[in-house]
Amino acid sequence: MPNRTGWSREQLLVAFHLYCRMPFGKMHNRNPEIVRYAELIGRTPSALAMKLTNIASLDPAITGTGRKGLEGASAADRAMWVEMQADWDRFAIQSQQAFSQITAIGDPELAADDEDIADAAADYEGTNKTITSTARIGQAFFRRAVLSAYQFRCCITGMAIPQLLVASHIVPWQADAANRLNPRNGLCLSMLHDKAFDIGIICIADDFTVRVSRKHEKADDPFFRSALLAYDGKQINLPEKFRPNPDFLTYHRDHIFEGQG
Repeated sequence: MPNRTGWSREQLLVAFHLYCRMPFGKMHNRNPEIVRYAELIGRTPSALAMKLTNIASLDPAITGTGRKGLEGASAADRAMWVEMQADWDRFAIQSQQAFSQITAIGDPELAADDEDIADAAADYEGTNKTITSTARIGQAFFRRAVLSAYQFRCCITGMAIPQLLVASHIVPWQADAANRLNPRNGLCLSMLHDKAFDIGIICIADDFTVRVSRKHEKADDPFFRSALLAYDGKQINLPEKFRPNPDFLTYHRDHIFEGQG
């Protein structure tokens, strides 16, 4: 039977985990995922969907768009939002543990079907080449949170092939341990644009427009002009959730971007 008592910490962790990994437009009670996970935590689909919209009411990226009807977050919701923002690493691990526990109990196939963790292969510590299970969980959390925020589309080109998309860090892993898993430190980019961003050929300005360095421009390189330079001055597609932190973008421009050339 659906649970009509207050939300437990484990239930809240699952709800927040879903908020981070699910596009905002899918947070409704008809979504099969909502129906499935609501049953696993002993809540109705309507209750889980409402909880997700309550969480959304705490996200400035969503409320800043003028969406109405987003209110009713509880004190527990607000406390977990603050907890999440304060320590993304800890939250990612705890929410994944809660999520894995309920899926393992309720549906073993769901627990086994976690391609995000299998695909997480970045160097978590910046120096240690051994990928630990904790690191893989963190990488998977970050990738899913960033890609879902951008509706699984490159924010520069609009490309929507998941296998060619990267959750790109704005401030590199090794430069800011506290924000390794912060989705506001991420952009959804194609593999090409991720690499260009990573080595400083492109950056994002304060107005969320693309800036392209001319240092590599050559008259006989039409690909550079069509794939990179053509986007100079164009605004990125902003995410539904977790809008990029301006301070992170400033860091990238100051420390990584090559300049206009």
